[in-house]
Parts: sequence; C-alpha cells; structure tokens
Amino acid sequence: MPYEFEEILETIRMTEIEHFDIRTVTMGISLRDCHDRNIEVTKQKIYEKILRYGGQHVKLAKEVEAQYGISIANKRISVTPISIPFDACSMDEFIEIAKILDLAAEEIGIDYIAGYSALVQKGMTNGERELIKSIPYALSQTKRVCSSVNIGSTKAGINMDAINLMSEAIKLTAELTREKDSIGCAKLVVFANAVEDNPFVAGAFHGVTEPEIVLNVGISGPGVVLEAIKEAGQVDLQQLSEVIKKTIFKITRAGELIGRKVAEKNGIPFGIVDISLAPTPAEGDSIADILKAMGLEDVGAPGTTAALAMLNDSVKKAGLMASSSVGGMSGAFIPVSEDMGMIRAVQAGNLSLEKLEAMTAVCSVGLDMIAVPGDTSAATIAGIIADEAAIGIINDKTTAVRIIPAFGKKVGDMVDYGGLLGKAPVMEVRTISSAGFVGRGGRIPAPMRSLTN
Repeated sequence: MPYEFEEILETIRMTEIEHFDIRTVTMGISLRDCHDRNIEVTKQKIYEKILRYGGQHVKLAKEVEAQYGISIANKRISVTPISIPFDACSMDEFIEIAKILDLAAEEIGIDYIAGYSALVQKGMTNGERELIKSIPYALSQTKRVCSSVNIGSTKAGINMDAINLMSEAIKLTAELTREKDSIGCAKLVVFANAVEDNPFVAGAFHGVTEPEIVLNVGISGPGVVLEAIKEAGQVDLQQLSEVIKKTIFKITRAGELIGRKVAEKNGIPFGIVDISLAPTPAEGDSIADILKAMGLEDVGAPGTTAALAMLNDSVKKAGLMASSSVGGMSGAFIPVSEDMGMIRAVQAGNLSLEKLEAMTAVCSVGLDMIAVPGDTSAATIAGIIADEAAIGIINDKTTAVRIIPAFGKKVGDMVDYGGLLGKAPVMEVRTISSAGFVGRGGRIPAPMRSLTN
C-alpha cells in the first residue's frame, strides 16, 4: 500500500503521544544450515552466522531512530527453533548451544535472543525431549536466551505429555534462578497455536517456513490509545471503537515505516508488523488504564472481558487497513508484571487468576508474567497450561502461559525484575488438585473445527 512517509510522521507528531515507541525490531535468522556432527563446529557456525547477519543490527536501528525521531525500545534476534536443526544433540550439547547464543547476543549488544524452542504439539522426537530437559539449566546459565515450547494446536490437539514435562521444567527453572526471584521463568513461554513470525520475546522464534533472514517489527502504544479515548469523552461504544481504530491506524503506519527502514539499512527482507498493544511498567502505558478509561471502575469488573474484546477487535481491524503485512499475534497483551494498572488491580483484590483466564479468550496471547506461590505444584501448573491451551485450540487463536512459581514466595509477596519485565504480586491459585486428570498423559484430540479441509 503506497503512502507518504512525511505524511505519516506529521500525523504522529500532531497526535498527543504518550509513551509511543516501536517496541522491537526483531531480526529472524535461520540456523538450519549450522548443524555439524562436531558440537564445537556447530557452535562456531551458529556464532559466526548470527554475527554475520546481526552484527550491525543495533547500530543501524539507532540510525533509523535518529533519522525519524521515533524510539525503538529493543533490537532483538530470533532463530530457528533450536530443536529442529540440532535434533541429534544431547541435553548437555543443547546447553552448550544456549551458551553460544548468549555469547553472540552479548557481542551484538542485544538484551534477548529467542528461539531456544521446540514444536511438540503432536509428539516429541528424542532431540525435543532432550531440549525440554535442558531448558532449566540453559536459562539459569545464560542471561539473554529466551525459550518457548508449542504444546498444542487446533490441527493437532493438546500434547499433555509435553505439558507435564514443561510444568516440571518451569518448577526447576524457578528453583535454579531462585536468587533472582525465579527470573528464568520470565524467559520461558508455553504456547498453543504459536505463530512463526512473532517479534516479541520471550516467545519469538524464526519459523521453519520463514526465509533465510527477515526483519519483523512489533509496535506499542497503549498510551496513545489511552489519550485518544480520554479526548473522545462520552461517546457510545461504536463511536469509541472508531476512535481506537483511527489511532491504531496511525501508529501501525509509523511502525511499518520504521521496520521497513531498518530492514532496508540491513539489506534484508521486511517481514511483518505486529500491531499488538504491549504495555510497560511506566505510568499511563497500560492496557488496564485503557479498560478503565472505557468505563470500568477497575480491571476485573463485570464487563472487563467485553471491553477487552472490543479493544482487541478494533486493533486488528485498524491494523489490517493500515498494512498488508500484518502478522505476529497482533492484538492486546495483558501481562501482569509489565502493566502498572494490572498490578494495582491484583493488589486491590479486583483481578483474580480465573478472571484473567477469561480475558485471555479475547486478548492476543494468554496468561503472561503471572507470579504464583513457589509451592504451587507441577500438576497445578500443568492444569493451568492445559486450560489455556484449550482456549486456544477451541477458538483457533494463539494462547500462551508465562508463569512464575516464585521460589520461596507466598500470596501477597512481590517479584521485582526491573526494566520492561517490571514487578508482579504473587497471585492466589486454587489448590484443588488436577493431578488425576493431567497425570493421564497422552494427547487431547484436536477439536471438530480442525476438520476444515
């Protein structure tokens, strides 16, 4: 779709923007040609390829920032799900690969590198089992590596065996990183219907149908939408939807502009713009505050899910009108720790885990950055993941769980990571056992809606 760059930037400048930035420009790199029988040769190939493609990524993105006056908060890299090209590796060899990814990320100057991942929605190879077993050790021995595992899809159903392995991995990750409030769990996502072009960590990976290299951009802008809603005043809901759509249209155009310019400078293809509204711990940059501005007393009130559904739908409609390259997850994120309004709602007792789960049926991801008591059992975590996966496969949407069983913490305590990860109050979890159900293992069959051929 042709458009005038200066017109877009003028429109953005004319808008009263609060906390607007490009959340991430994520370079996706294929590692499918990096395997060698010798693990040392494999590591060298991985390191050299990431530096060859990504060595100038941060520098060139900063040049675009300076040229257009729009901040790019994060410059990141995602790689092919590690279990695919390196399926013959052992657990110890996977950990060595995680360390070389960490070293490459440090050398380039990025905060996170994502793709320490496996896609096991229908079953697991021996290599994928080894990778899953390695995750707690990989995340506890690196700073920048992020991991994700896809355990379900509308086409395949839900792999309960994989969920049980992941719940154990989450518990062990929490224990191994206990000195830092179990921060390893903040770098680990369990997906259903994961997308291949997601630019947001911790769940990003460079999908197997993606090209050799690509640049995807994730925008932000809850503060922009909040200001627009406040300025709109007492309009009806249909009019309010139009206000949101017009605002999202503008920031999507700006986001795509920045992403294409960064790709152009790197000399690589542009992929997609993910139009998700991604909050930060900064005041006013909150999805919760948007929902309150729409008329709710607080997040968790009756009507919360309806308001979020309207917001999410408006975001998607506007993004699709603004760009022919919309992808990723594209909607509204509702992480607890990264959103001050959500944090306050939990602390006030207005937002429960169960209400959050209901909201994930209409948001763009799922239960994100949720801190729970450290003594929460692996079986309970498995049940939470299974519930979230069920929402995803029945509704044919991406859902995810990034849960932190904070070691040694109890309800009401806080975990605090600083920066974009923010802080989260430890939430109450139902202690009624699901062990008998999740312990059956096997696979929950794909739903009827999977038969769409």
